[in-house]
Amino acid sequence: MATHTVRLEPVAERALREIQESAGMTVSTALKQGLLVLRDQLRNQASGSPYHVYQTLDLGLGGYARFPARRAKQGIREILRRKRGL
Repeated sequence: MATHTVRLEPVAERALREIQESAGMTVSTALKQGLLVLRDQLRNQASGSPYHVYQTLDLGLGGYARFPARRAKQGIREILRRKRGL
């Protein structure tokens, strides 16, 4: 078992004290549980599938598309013409 020294800012110190008082935990127990909860949250965030990531984005109707997919080739031609000033 490792021993670590941690410096807490006053806000974190107050939060730790509140956790200790309300849950009746020792400092070590509160910090251990906090680390485990953070680890689980990070694992859940990292394991999101591309679908879940896309689902959280709010791109609105059509997203950032300038043309519907069925007109992709025609749309690219139009974008290039505009870019060239033709």
